[in-house]
Amino acid sequence: MQIGVGHTLPAQNLHVFQARRASFKCRQTSPLNPSTKPNPCSQKPLSSACFSTESTRQHLSSLEKLLQKTNEAEPEQVISKPPINGSIGNKGKVLLEGLNLSRIWPETKAAEEMSPRHLNRLQRLLSKSNMEYSPRNSLGSRWREYHGCNDWSGLLDPLDENLRREVVRYGEFVQAAYHGFHSNPAMSTNQAPLPRHVALSDRSYKLTKSLYATSSIGLPDWVDDVAPDLGWMTQRSSWIGYVAVCDDRREIQRMGRRDIVIALRGTATCMEWAENLRAQLVRIPESDNPTQKVECGFLSLHKTPGAHVPSLAESVVEEVKRLMETYKGETLSITITGHSLGAALSLLVADEISSCAPHVPPIAVFSFGGPRVGNKSFVDRLNEKKVKVLRIVNNQDLITRVPGIFIGEGSNQQQEDLQKKPKK
Repeated sequence: MQIGVGHTLPAQNLHVFQARRASFKCRQTSPLNPSTKPNPCSQKPLSSACFSTESTRQHLSSLEKLLQKTNEAEPEQVISKPPINGSIGNKGKVLLEGLNLSRIWPETKAAEEMSPRHLNRLQRLLSKSNMEYSPRNSLGSRWREYHGCNDWSGLLDPLDENLRREVVRYGEFVQAAYHGFHSNPAMSTNQAPLPRHVALSDRSYKLTKSLYATSSIGLPDWVDDVAPDLGWMTQRSSWIGYVAVCDDRREIQRMGRRDIVIALRGTATCMEWAENLRAQLVRIPESDNPTQKVECGFLSLHKTPGAHVPSLAESVVEEVKRLMETYKGETLSITITGHSLGAALSLLVADEISSCAPHVPPIAVFSFGGPRVGNKSFVDRLNEKKVKVLRIVNNQDLITRVPGIFIGEGSNQQQEDLQKKPKK
């Protein structure tokens, strides 16, 4: 038996090696150091002199020199700077020092910054922010107060956190209406539209009906021939919103009732812009009071049926009646929300459904950036029907101040201001 390079002798077996050393024969040359001369005892049995302490030291010294030469002969180096003392651990240390992580995270250790402990702290921070600035507290018995039964008295200045969260939540319903329209704005003129999917941010609600608004005016057919890709801009009927109902038991318990939401988007097509410009006041068809008037264009979009879709007023009344029958016996509320044109139509929808059936649930309107819809008599009409309206507007937004006095029907305060002006 001969000892090769690939073998290792455990220290605990040293006595076995000593017992059998007489049967071993020395090799003529050392495989670890080929430059060594042949051993004079190569043809004789091994003796104790051949394995003296001095020869062992020389052998280990030769082995160390050979390993050092092998490391120096490697063609590729991980880093340009040689490692201190030639150890592998120092190579990694120099590599990390070369990255200079202290400049990225001053006075901290990079390993600590990337540890799960810091990631958990970030997660807790985000969760804490959501709880502090976006509460979803239980409204319970106070839901009517947040729904406007007392005209939000004591909740607006300063703005109550629960009310703020409710306003943001209804704004997200309007945003979903915009996304739902722009995902598929075109409508077929030859057949009824297919059911539409709308991605609601609040998963506790389910969509029950799509709503469409139709203009009473139209553009010539040659306009579509000139710009066929923009046909949805000139179509008379367009998807404008939806009806959704809360279908989650936990959310119903949190809100204190089952909520029905009607969400309407703002102006998007040429026909809708044209209706916005029809600012003259007209009488409400169902009103017995001739002084109650609203803007002509808004009323047109509200009442006009399309070729294959009912009018917005008809669709809303039909769906509200159906939901009232479906959830008969439960505590219900109706919340109408919209932006710009949708905010204006929200008031007309609220007026429509407030008298569509006996014992209609409480109705509240959360409007965003809405223009003025009717005259003072129309406002009195909504107040008599106990429709609560919360207008969220930007003081710098001109849309929220028109048509106003430009159509000759302002509020009492505006008329008083005009009367105070000196005549020329």
